[in-house]
Amino acid sequence: MEKPVITQAMINTYDEYTHLTLDRRSFMQKLTVLTGSAASAAAIAPLLAANSAQAEIVPEADPRVKGEDITYPGAGGDMKGYLVRPADASGKLPAVIVIHENRGLNPHIRDVARRMALEGFVALAPDFLSPAGGTPSDEDKGREMIGALDGKQTVDNAAATVVFLQGNDATTGKVGAIGFCWGGGMVNKLAVASPDLKAGVAYYGAQPPAEDVPKIKAALLLHYAGLDERINAGIDAYKKALTDSGKDFTIHVYDGVNHAFNNDTSAARYDKKAADLAWGRTVEFLKAKLA
Repeated sequence: MEKPVITQAMINTYDEYTHLTLDRRSFMQKLTVLTGSAASAAAIAPLLAANSAQAEIVPEADPRVKGEDITYPGAGGDMKGYLVRPADASGKLPAVIVIHENRGLNPHIRDVARRMALEGFVALAPDFLSPAGGTPSDEDKGREMIGALDGKQTVDNAAATVVFLQGNDATTGKVGAIGFCWGGGMVNKLAVASPDLKAGVAYYGAQPPAEDVPKIKAALLLHYAGLDERINAGIDAYKKALTDSGKDFTIHVYDGVNHAFNNDTSAARYDKKAADLAWGRTVEFLKAKLA
């Protein structure tokens, strides 16, 4: 059987479904029109979506890391998260918050936390759906729950995560953050809210209002996908505000790739070349800024 052809219009429709206005039924209707049949749409939809079965690059049982599910103090109640560190760590390490996409703390993000630990960090992937009972297995439900979160409380919980890691015995007290999609936007919001954040890496994340940029203390590394018109519309204003405020920032735009290009569980949107380049830049940046 030939591999289905996935067009940019199909990818844009999926982006509209996952981030904007389409519900599942409307998404499948539009995808059916684009593919030519309901059967083709049914075959292509899983390729556009993330597949958690493909999530483990660093297996949970990998002996090189030690991971545990923890509960820690949030801004207004307990937060749950996944804390990982190198198994052979002999001293304190800098800390990195790994912020999930708009589906919650799923196997892919837990895997990214393990990858970050292997780079020499204490990595904590919070579940920002903790106030709502935690991340569900149903991704559509997770997106609904993310959309219903209290925005200020969520940012306050992110800032509380910085405080928790600053005081954690395994860390040096220096804390950075990396986030993807919804999490990339949260990194930008956290940089505004927390003067203690030392470094932030936002992958295709929505930008904060220009008037909030002077509050940022963290160094920023901002990764954008060249085909991501929705998010990229805010780059110029953000860049100007960061420049005018004298902030430490670097912007990279990866030509010809889509939003979520780093997510290796999404067959249609993952781009290994761009993902590897961005990851290398991310690790180098975090090691330098959290030293």
